[in-house]
Amino acid sequence: MRAQYRERGLEENDLAAHPLEQFARWFRDAARTADEGALYEPNAMVVSTADARGRPRSRTVLLKQFDHEGFVFYTNYGSRKARDLDANPQVALLFPWHPMARQVLVTGVASRTGRDETAAYFRTRPHGSQLGAWASAQSTVVASRAELDRSYAELAARYPEGEQVPVPPHWGGYRVAPLTVEFWQGRENRLHDRLQYVREGTGPDTAWRVERLSP
Repeated sequence: MRAQYRERGLEENDLAAHPLEQFARWFRDAARTADEGALYEPNAMVVSTADARGRPRSRTVLLKQFDHEGFVFYTNYGSRKARDLDANPQVALLFPWHPMARQVLVTGVASRTGRDETAAYFRTRPHGSQLGAWASAQSTVVASRAELDRSYAELAARYPEGEQVPVPPHWGGYRVAPLTVEFWQGRENRLHDRLQYVREGTGPDTAWRVERLSP
């Protein structure tokens, strides 16, 4: 199977000064492509972690926020990914925007969001998703689908639509502070454009170096 990429290239002088500003540009493009029906869930990203013994795992989650401080997603703090991140906060993110022949690859360090930020986001979730955060002991073995459905039904009876669902203490966010952010644009003959921002230093005035990677 072969696909020849013919998208317009990516040059250094096309880039924004900050990688999250550049990400915002590409994310807007991805959202427009999704509106046209050519891309499904542009905020879907692959999160790769490694446990304390270095064994890797990857899974797809939804990006819920991004700003100059990083990329935010939410999960059960008892899940595999959370246990991995608590033991080893080094993480990689991948946005696979294949219909656009684009990828964004991030490496960084994850830390938990504050409870106020978590609660504010939780209140924006649909009622059913709020109940689901309670019903599922994520990543643990469950005897059957019926058991999961029964747990959800009990919660739905306790907190009917319109009644406030408390924020689960075992559920919350992670913010991935980027160390590198690569913008990958597919080109002809597999000579893709790969421009990577590399963090230099720490703090609010962090500088970023841009380097071109060979495809």
